[in-house]
Amino acid sequence: MKWTHAAHPVAKALRAAALKYPETVEDMPWGHPAYKVAGKKAFMFVGGDESTGLTVSMKLPFRAAEALSHKFAAPTGYGLGKSGWVTFTFGPKAKPPLATLVDYLDESWRAVAPKKLSAAFAPPKARVRKKAT
Repeated sequence: MKWTHAAHPVAKALRAAALKYPETVEDMPWGHPAYKVAGKKAFMFVGGDESTGLTVSMKLPFRAAEALSHKFAAPTGYGLGKSGWVTFTFGPKAKPPLATLVDYLDESWRAVAPKKLSAAFAPPKARVRKKAT
């Protein structure tokens, strides 16, 4: 059975995380999800399938250099990399680092959200995993 970006577990988790932000909508402008604030400004794109893996692009104006230090990251094409956009690419069998991507998601949403909206929304609390005893 072929999965698409929508069936990938990390894509599902990123979708759920993105939709927790106020005024976020999911759009499909090019056949794959784009997450936008107030239906206008995109802050995340998700793509891929079983044969190509998963791609996630986000705007990271403050931590693009940090993000680009990961072997799975590259500046987003079409000149977007110059504006801090980073694309994360994972092969079909890769285990994408969900916590890292969710952390970057917060910066990306805040980069495009109206300042008042961003200031009024507290960052989601990180889940603390308990150690097995």
